Parts: sequence; structure tokens; C-alpha cells
Amino acid sequence: MTHYVVQRAADATFAVPSQLPYSSKGFRRRTVVDEADGAVHTGFGVCELAPDGAIGAHVHAYEESFHVLSGTVILDVPEGAYLLEEGDYGVLPTGVPHAWRGAGDTAARWADMLAPVPRARYGHDTETVPALPAAGAREPVRIDVRDPRTRSFGHFEAAQMEPGKQSQELLAVSASMRTALLVYSGITVKMMVDTDLGAVASTMFMVQYAADGVVGGHDHPFEETYLIVEGTVDATFDGERHRLGVGDAAWAGAGCVHSFANVGPGPVRWLETQAPQPPSRHAYRFTRDWDYLRTALKEQP
Repeated sequence: MTHYVVQRAADATFAVPSQLPYSSKGFRRRTVVDEADGAVHTGFGVCELAPDGAIGAHVHAYEESFHVLSGTVILDVPEGAYLLEEGDYGVLPTGVPHAWRGAGDTAARWADMLAPVPRARYGHDTETVPALPAAGAREPVRIDVRDPRTRSFGHFEAAQMEPGKQSQELLAVSASMRTALLVYSGITVKMMVDTDLGAVASTMFMVQYAADGVVGGHDHPFEETYLIVEGTVDATFDGERHRLGVGDAAWAGAGCVHSFANVGPGPVRWLETQAPQPPSRHAYRFTRDWDYLRTALKEQP
């Protein structure tokens, strides 16, 4: 039996996680999928931190990736303090101490991807650690995506999904595979968190479908999560269709057959994660290809 989860933005609730082993103020989280849903490799949610909020220093026994959806927040790590704004993303490897601080005039929200899934029976695989050196006194700096020393962070803007705007003159970074796009059948994919950024347990990327974008039924040997950030899409999971709009989220377990079709007049775009990272071959199993083979075999003399 395969599993999937669909969560409507209208039904989503932000609450203080009951399992926090570290101090926090002004922090809430919307859980999209966790081990209670049958996930093995995915803990996905949306975090919210008030301008005067803070999350104490801690470490995880899992990898944490993030993408800032709105507002401004400060991330403290041993190397320094970073002022993160809408569009910034990054990865925190397993065991790296980190803390969060509120900033700006409004609450900040960011999507977080935890891989493998935190386990309740092991204290949610999180431990409190001593405060980072002078965490409150360090002046936070913006991420410089052109600085080769910035190895774990990046920045995304919607214009990066447009193939016609990828010339060197229009790019904010040097042309490389970090700026590459995968474009096919009305679908555009922009990688964000992957092995090049230092991730080993999951990936995070942005997907955009043109007005006529569609992909047929397929499944994977890994888990996927989708958070809609623009437009409307019809998503089918194991034969059940769901219309998803901005703020809606879904998760497909390994083996869940799913498909997507853009049903709006403009593009639809969503943040997507995969865990574990896809294998080098046979990451996608398309139903129609195996239906074709079945038919071809029947027609053979």
C-alpha cells in the first residue's frame, strides 16, 4: 500500500511544536508531513518566527534544508550570522549547531525539509547545545551568492524560471550548473538544494508548468513533497484527483503514482523536495511506458 497526503492552506494550523527540546520565543510551525503520516525520509513544514522571536541553539540528527517564503530572519551558525530574505535557501548538514532570530517588521516564514524524518521515540532527533559564540552580538550579513566561500546557501527569484532570461548579462551569478534550467514539455525545473550545495539526504527545487504543462502518471523509489506558491494545478495521487492552489501542500510516498496538469491561465509553480536523493538511473517509472511494453508484447507473434 502506498501513501500520500494533501493538506489545504485553509485547514493548516501554525502551532508551537510540543517536542521542542530547546528554548524558543515567537516560533510556530505548520506540519505538512511527518512520521505520523507514514513518512520515512521526509519531515516537511512551514516555520514562522515573530520579529522579536528566537529559536535557541540546537543540532539535529538529520539534514535540514530551508527556503524563505516571506519576511526576514537571521540564521546563526558557527561561521557567522546571516540575514536571510525572501528567496534565500540553504542546507544545514547533520550535526551543525544553529539558531534563528527574528528580524524586520513582520513575521518571517520559511519552508523546512528534514531528512530523514525526525523520530518521536528518539526525542525527535534534536538536542540543545550551548549558545553560539556572541550570537546576539554578531552583525548579520547578507548572503553573497557570488562568493565562492558561501557553499551552503543560494537565492531564488521567479525570473530564474524563464529560459529567455538566462544570459550572462542578466544573471546575478556566474554562469554554471548552479544557474542551469531543465526545460521539457512545458515544464521548467530549477535546482536549489542538492549535492553541489552539500546536501546528501534530500533535494529541494522549484518547478514551473506553463499554461499547457502536464506530466503523466509516474512514481519514484523516493518520497516527494509539493508546496504550491503560484497558480493552480490538478494533482492525481493513486487515482484520486485534487485541485491545489497557493499555500496547499501534498506529499507522495515511494510508489505512489501521481500526475500533474496546469489548469490555470498562467503558470503554476511549486517548491518540491525529494528524499532520499534520486538514484542515478530509474528515478522515474512512467505508467505509459510500461503500458506500451505490455501492449507491444501482446502483439508479438
